[in-house]
Amino acid sequence: MEDGVSKVVIIGSGPAGLTAGIYCSRAGLEPVLYMGSKYGGQLMVTSEVENFPGFRDPILGPELMDQMKTQAERLGTKLIQDDVTEVDLRSYPFVIRTASEERRALSLIIASGANPRRLNLESEMRLMGRGVSNCAVCDGFFFRGKKLAVVGGGDSAMEEATYLANLASSVTVIHRRDSLKASHIMQKEAFSDPKISFMWNSGVTEVIGEKKVEALKVKDLKTNEERVIPFDGLFVAIGYDPNTKIFAGQLEMDQNGYLIVKDETKSSIEGVFVAGDVKDFLYRQAVTAASDGCKAAIDAERFLKETQAAN
Repeated sequence: MEDGVSKVVIIGSGPAGLTAGIYCSRAGLEPVLYMGSKYGGQLMVTSEVENFPGFRDPILGPELMDQMKTQAERLGTKLIQDDVTEVDLRSYPFVIRTASEERRALSLIIASGANPRRLNLESEMRLMGRGVSNCAVCDGFFFRGKKLAVVGGGDSAMEEATYLANLASSVTVIHRRDSLKASHIMQKEAFSDPKISFMWNSGVTEVIGEKKVEALKVKDLKTNEERVIPFDGLFVAIGYDPNTKIFAGQLEMDQNGYLIVKDETKSSIEGVFVAGDVKDFLYRQAVTAASDGCKAAIDAERFLKETQAAN
């Protein structure tokens, strides 16, 4: 290829991005993957992963990501640990810029992920993966018969609570207001579940525990009274922020900032493909992200073949 021009550039180093790298490498596309400063995505703050196919025993999230990274690199993916700061998708080849370089690409796979919103507590992050979670489907199995809390009042929080109620001894929804913003059907399901209770006008101010969650300090937002309540786990379900700011004004997004795709991975610009949580606000699983990465790589390969044939 012409110096500085890549067949495929991948942005993101979670399961979607690394899987795209693996497939692009095997197709001989010599992919360049910008890992970003926060390599590995959400699995880097996950403890045991038990639902990713191919592992008989649970594997730690960071270890799983390290294996994916090593596999992609072994197959030929060029990994660059830079954050992409700017893209120009109006010109072709596409332009991708970091603080240290500028690169052009004949195709682009965006797998930049989404970040769960946090309570911004030091104790929350310290115990992340040790009783604090952002994903009931991912981690609920480890809390069978436990007493759990869910923070949030939207559909995501009600989905988490009702899912966890099938596993836990009890689920307490802690919400800062006195009513939910969740849809009527989700509220009805949560209110009708005998295992789910609600703590209104309240917020978590501290997660208590040394090696695992033991209790929560909860503040009554009307009286400012604080009390410590024993819990075995905390699920924070207050939304996600997709990492799409650098694509604003160039790619179609929904009202929440998720990239809009057609035919599985195709963005609003031909030659730009999307994979993983940056478009997926429904499933948010490592295995579905990896599936998207596979699809995006195959679509990019087909696009390049068709473009080459046309020229």
